[in-house]
Amino acid sequence: MILSGPEILAETRAGRIHIDDFTPERLEPNSYGFRLAEEILWYEQDVIDCFEPPKPAQATIGPEGMILEPGRLYLGGTMEAMGSPHYAATLYACRSTSTLGIWIQFSAPLGHSGAMFPWTLEMKVAHPVRVYAGMVIGKLAFWSMQGEPIGYDGKYTDSTSAVASRLSLDFHVTD
Repeated sequence: MILSGPEILAETRAGRIHIDDFTPERLEPNSYGFRLAEEILWYEQDVIDCFEPPKPAQATIGPEGMILEPGRLYLGGTMEAMGSPHYAATLYACRSTSTLGIWIQFSAPLGHSGAMFPWTLEMKVAHPVRVYAGMVIGKLAFWSMQGEPIGYDGKYTDSTSAVASRLSLDFHVTD
């Protein structure tokens, strides 16, 4: 079952949901609005090898914003570290963001219970769009779980900002 905005507020105040820099004004009927962090990553390699760690380029969004260009995958982060040991979470774009042609999540919207860090956003645009650090870009919904929660302990634990793929850590080359 999805939590309502008032329930997210109550659970945050009770310490069962963690949102750094929580602001009640960003509560929505069934979610919490999060902001885009300053750091943006992207891959400049012509070919990315899944067996090798990718080498991302990095930029900081200044006060003038940053123009995102079509045809490139950007990795942005949330300003807030968010999550809960008691709930699973799902990340979505705001409707206002998507109707500008900005997609922020393609394939990894699920936050496991116990995963509490800034989320990495998988960003693409339909046409050039200027984005700004601190803008509300998406929303996080929290879901109650059936059964005993199992805390997340994966390769993105302790992330502090946008993180490039760590898929290469899953491969074990054998001789």
